[in-house]
Amino acid sequence: QVQLVESGGGLVQAGGSLRLSCAASGISFSLDLMGWYRKAPGKQRELVATITKGHVTNYAHSMKGRFTISRDSANNTVHLQMNNLKPEDTAVYYCNFEHGALNKWGQGTQVTVSS
Repeated sequence: QVQLVESGGGLVQAGGSLRLSCAASGISFSLDLMGWYRKAPGKQRELVATITKGHVTNYAHSMKGRFTISRDSANNTVHLQMNNLKPEDTAVYYCNFEHGALNKWGQGTQVTVSS
């Protein structure tokens, strides 16, 4: 059974840092695309960043320079280093992968940034 397990969320003060991790299990091949999305209260889910198995990255404009996505393609693990966090970064962060017709979401991890 394919699963995505996220970890690393929590409460942090503005200006602080958090590192999110997500591991895909039940897969024996390197996934084409892994990424992070987030959903804040009252808003639609939005892209944070994605990374291909060739390590090509894509960031939402507001995250560039503050967030860094990385992955270990051998074991389908993706990380999101978040620095200089702002209260508006408060959201549930979701891990995602795409591989051909496969598209899987994690259950989400809460990130709360206090001012």
